[in-house]
Amino acid sequence: MPTPDFIIGLRELVGHHPLWLSGVTAVVVRGDEVLMIRRADNGRWAPVAGIIEPGEHPADTAEREVLEEAGVVVEVERIAGVDVSAHVGYDNGDEAQYLVIVVRCRWVSGDPYPADGEATEARWVPAEELGGLEPALSEASLRRIGWALSEEPAAAFRRA
Repeated sequence: MPTPDFIIGLRELVGHHPLWLSGVTAVVVRGDEVLMIRRADNGRWAPVAGIIEPGEHPADTAEREVLEEAGVVVEVERIAGVDVSAHVGYDNGDEAQYLVIVVRCRWVSGDPYPADGEATEARWVPAEELGGLEPALSEASLRRIGWALSEEPAAAFRRA
């Protein structure tokens, strides 16, 4: 996945030291289906996610990332939850951890396809079949999708 320019600049200053970054997970719903991508970096199924650029609003990030990664136009409906990722160590030695804003999005238009190389597949999956995807969804993806599919109007929070 391409590294945003602002992170490249930060890395020039801090090297491989852990960065605390903000991101979004966009759970896109169309009827009883959820948009899923198969990530090119690890081969796992997941909702679209991305890093919030400096000065960018999280809803704009979600809508941009879904269009860039899956070719689908969406509209953010609500914040579904706030999460913290596990520590991430990258092959080049960089380290990071993410504050993740999970948003529920409504499909507007477009048929999903792997648009920018960050995914090898993109498709609609009936919500009741998410648990049967191979490879299996991560615990974090299942939790975040569950928050977005919930009818609970308040955002969910996971505590350590």
